Amino acid sequence: MNSSDQISLFTRIKENYDYVFVDLRDKRVDDWPFMWSPWPTLASCMLYYYVMRIWGPRFMKNREAYDIKNIMIVYNLFQTIFSFWIFQKAARFWLSGKYNWLCQPVDYSETQDGYDALDMTWWYFFSKYIDYLDSLFFVLRKKFGHLSTLHVVHHGIMPFTAWWGIRFVGGGHTTFCGFLNMGVHVVMYFYYFLSAFGPRFQKYLWWKRYLTTLQLVQFVTFFIHATLPLFQNDCNFPKVFSYVILFHGGMFFVMFLHFYIQAYIKKGQKVKKDVVTTDINANGVKPIKAE
Repeated sequence: MNSSDQISLFTRIKENYDYVFVDLRDKRVDDWPFMWSPWPTLASCMLYYYVMRIWGPRFMKNREAYDIKNIMIVYNLFQTIFSFWIFQKAARFWLSGKYNWLCQPVDYSETQDGYDALDMTWWYFFSKYIDYLDSLFFVLRKKFGHLSTLHVVHHGIMPFTAWWGIRFVGGGHTTFCGFLNMGVHVVMYFYYFLSAFGPRFQKYLWWKRYLTTLQLVQFVTFFIHATLPLFQNDCNFPKVFSYVILFHGGMFFVMFLHFYIQAYIKKGQKVKKDVVTTDINANGVKPIKAE
């Protein structure tokens, strides 16, 4: 390849980059935090992976596990309330008749509804950074076995995945995923909140097994929902984002299903008298003796 070909290739790459990140962008979020470029978000995801897989275990290697029970109680209560706050923002669109369940285009207008939907997607994106604390707590408590591939991958890519939604489709059909996800998070973090009080609360958490089932149902539901615009020629919603959701939902359904099989079916065959505690966010399993 000669120099002129290299220049031509570089020019085409730059033109395509500018087309996606300049021409197609939602200009309303140009000055919003983290929105000016995908690179800071990608860098943060890579930093998360490095801390969880390399730096964190090294840092804790010769240290005692930290007792952060009270911090976790406060954190889980905050996450329960915060998740519900975002959920009710999404419910305002999906449960009030404002949004069409079969096909909902993005409202790029300067109206209140347009900005409310956009604001909702940004807070959903931001919540994925707060979720990083789940992993940090495992490191500080030296619960490295809970940092499974599913947990790290799930947490690690979510900010980057959510970033694209805000930058290009801030509202509309894709927000159904966040609507379901925040609803699940309300239940999930409330379970964490109760379980953080210790073994004396275990008898009230008989429903823990159904949390992972709820996650699986969530993935199937928004997978099906994402296919709907693909069968409607008059649906003014970017179909490429339907495919993104389909890939995302399919990948995590398979990973969570594998987790469910390992945690309940195979584990149940080996441990008959033990109660298996599970974590809907793929934080691992831990058998404890039934009382």
